[in-house]
Amino acid sequence: MDPVSVSIVVGRPREEVFDYLRDIANHAEFTDHFLKDWRLTRENSVGRGAGARFRIEAPLQRFSWAGVSFIEVEAPHRIVEAGRAGKFNRIRTMTIYKLEPAAGGTTHVELTSETVPATLSDRIGEAIGVRRWTRRQNKRALRRLRSILEEGTGRGARATIAGG
Repeated sequence: MDPVSVSIVVGRPREEVFDYLRDIANHAEFTDHFLKDWRLTRENSVGRGAGARFRIEAPLQRFSWAGVSFIEVEAPHRIVEAGRAGKFNRIRTMTIYKLEPAAGGTTHVELTSETVPATLSDRIGEAIGVRRWTRRQNKRALRRLRSILEEGTGRGARATIAGG
């Protein structure tokens, strides 16, 4: 799937938004409307190498488990996570968070998601409305991120360590 980008302005300083996003356990709080059953892959959930596994709750999704890890954490402006999803984890995924300072001490957050299907059947599956669905879910996730950071409301459950 070609990259899908959404953005929002959060009424908090960039460093504060970055500190929240660099802990992958926090991602479950604002994405649990479509990413379920979060489990951390290591005890330290902050910074490069931190990872998680979760189920993607999407229409027509037969193989719902996915996993991601932070591969770049460049304070305070960029976080890149890479992972795998689908049957036999053959679909590569990449998500990039870009944070830019905005007017009045706010932060412009841009979220870009991309997948690379491995087979023809994966490409056909993605051709059936996945871009629109992904854009809609990511927009909602960023709205929830904003409400968590600005108002302290709308929090889901934090991710836990697998088996813990």
